[in-house]
Amino acid sequence: MKLLALLSLTTGAACAFTPNAPSVSNTNTVLRMSEAAPAVDEPVSMEPVEPEVPPVTPINGWVPDENKPCYGLPGAIAPLGFFDPLGFTKDMELLGVKRFREAEIMHGRVAMMATIGYLIGESTPTIAYGMNVHHTIANNQIPEIPGTVLFPFFLAINITEAVRASIGWVEPGLGPLFTLRESYYPGDIRFDPLGLKPSDPKEFENMQNKELSNGRLAMLAAAGMCVQEQINGKGILENLGF
Repeated sequence: MKLLALLSLTTGAACAFTPNAPSVSNTNTVLRMSEAAPAVDEPVSMEPVEPEVPPVTPINGWVPDENKPCYGLPGAIAPLGFFDPLGFTKDMELLGVKRFREAEIMHGRVAMMATIGYLIGESTPTIAYGMNVHHTIANNQIPEIPGTVLFPFFLAINITEAVRASIGWVEPGLGPLFTLRESYYPGDIRFDPLGLKPSDPKEFENMQNKELSNGRLAMLAAAGMCVQEQINGKGILENLGF
């Protein structure tokens, strides 16, 4: 019995120091991993990604286009088309072009009223001269008008100009000086009591072309009237024989 016990202890101790045989499943997994081809990294594209340009909101149907003269604003009218022989708008930024158009259309409107004022002031009864239509030429009328008449006249001009500036121009301190608002269309001061402004973009562009044509002609006419009266001292209709 003692001999059997010693044999049992010796066999157990020997089995404790014998390494385990690797399992078949582990061996197969190692072989499959070693046989797999190494992964190749795909080349990363280094092309620059262009930023998305946000869509521009049309203003009265007009979308600025830098490839067109004056960014596509109306005014390039036949027979001359786009006429800028001195290159005032060449390589000019959008805000500068809009400011030039604002000045052109506002001076055109003033000139249209001035041409009518020349004719009416010289040839019809007025506040300053009563029913006598044979009065002073228009160039000399303002100094002869009483201050009580001129004061409300110039006050009305100042008020309308302040309203126009608040609608279309950036307030001082909130941006560069003499800058129009990005959402402002040159000349559109939202004054349309008769509802003549078209809603269709094509019709609006056509009306803009007509206003610009008449305004440009009126600026030349008003300048011509002023020079003509200074030369011979006669009124416009009187000079024409009426």
